[in-house]
Amino acid sequence: MGAGDEPLERVRSICLALPEVTERLSHGSPTFFVRSKKTFVMYLDDHHGDGRLALWCAAPPGTQGMVVEEEPDRFFVPPYVGGRGWIGVRLDRCVDWDEIAGITEDAYRMVAPKVLIAELDAAHG
Repeated sequence: MGAGDEPLERVRSICLALPEVTERLSHGSPTFFVRSKKTFVMYLDDHHGDGRLALWCAAPPGTQGMVVEEEPDRFFVPPYVGGRGWIGVRLDRCVDWDEIAGITEDAYRMVAPKVLIAELDAAHG
């Protein structure tokens, strides 16, 4: 594993710790699914030459506009899924991994069934 793999390994660790999450390539990028069906996070490295190392994440309603307006250097509207309210989060800037874990958990909660959200909440105590 090279130094460039560290962000992916950290994202993978965060995502795979959530109940019933799987990873596989989708459109050539590491993508995380709930119960192998519903996508909640995608890891993109220079997607179509955009120069970004980023996550595309499902997000609660209203989040996209708020974060992109407040911090356009770190957050963006990703192509394809941005129309559904997803957010792009840059990993090639100063990264707060606790924040990334929170964003990832929010994304998970957007697509996971209630029984898995209850399991997550129980694990948090």
